[in-house]
Amino acid sequence: MSNKVRVAIIGVGNCASSLVQGVHYYKTAKPDEFVPGLMHVDLGGLHISDIEFTAAFDINKTKVGKDLSEAIFAEPNCTTVFQNNIPKLGVPVHRGMTHDGLGHYLKEIIEKAPGPTDDIVGILKDTKTEVVINYLPVGSEMATKWYVEQVLDAGCALVNCIPVFIAREKYWQGRFAERGLPVIGDDIKSQVGATILHRILTNLFLDRGMPIERTYQLNTGGNTDFLNMLERARLDSKKESKTNAVKSQIERRGRHIDDRNIHVGPSDFVPWQKDNKICYLRIEGRHFGDVPMNLECRLSVEDSPNSAGIVIDAVRIAKLALNKGISGAIEGPSAFFMKSPPIQFDDHEALRLTEEFILENSLARG
Repeated sequence: MSNKVRVAIIGVGNCASSLVQGVHYYKTAKPDEFVPGLMHVDLGGLHISDIEFTAAFDINKTKVGKDLSEAIFAEPNCTTVFQNNIPKLGVPVHRGMTHDGLGHYLKEIIEKAPGPTDDIVGILKDTKTEVVINYLPVGSEMATKWYVEQVLDAGCALVNCIPVFIAREKYWQGRFAERGLPVIGDDIKSQVGATILHRILTNLFLDRGMPIERTYQLNTGGNTDFLNMLERARLDSKKESKTNAVKSQIERRGRHIDDRNIHVGPSDFVPWQKDNKICYLRIEGRHFGDVPMNLECRLSVEDSPNSAGIVIDAVRIAKLALNKGISGAIEGPSAFFMKSPPIQFDDHEALRLTEEFILENSLARG
């Protein structure tokens, strides 16, 4: 296998835009250079510039048929543009499968492209795609599982960035292991986002011997993800993923918090925020003498670039696993990159396991 990482994208939204921009923005970075949001410029013998986009799938009329370099800037995408003048990539956006990928509110702003679903398996095989990224909207349960079947049939690794549970489920772990393919998931963590901040503060309280009695995390934003999540029925997996990411840190210390005393999840859609996400976080506890205390903080971040570097690292880890014949769920990196991995570690341990994985499976430069 070559040192190139051939990557396909399912869902050409804001996250895909930041990812494609980022690969071009940092393509000339020096191997020892510091890049915000990346573990390493050269990760295990794979440079950022080794990522090549081979295929893309969407259902939006504004994107299907366009070159990926153009589609990432098409409406309703609204994330920050930090890399202009991306050359044509020769990667057309193909007509994907809809299933439950288009919710009630998204139907009001997205017109489906005409025509049938393209041959996903054939396209992935013909383009020699190695790693597929799932960027479907939250709540796309059936669409994700349908696409996973296509990924398996095409013989690709998967990085599952949304809270439809694949990598953490024994059934899907077994399916990927049977095919000799790796999967990293589920539900991407941002570089410094609401979930990682909440986890770190939770562990700070526990490290200092302070019991947590109540906590919440409330998030607002103005991108299509937040519009989609106004449909409460699509929120179950997202809320479960974000809640367990925090609750797991309490329970792994042998502590307990009642479900009524922890609330973590998206709260509302504010159109003028666009891709900016605002998190309000509160933790209530007790310190020495059972004296009550509380912490409140506010975090404001551009949502999509906040996770793009994490995905650049994740696809390169998936490539290392492919080259070394490692299959099934990749546990350490999944715990570091994702909110709902197969096994929850604390973030320091997950980082150690990920660095260890990179060291053990590095490739020689060609």
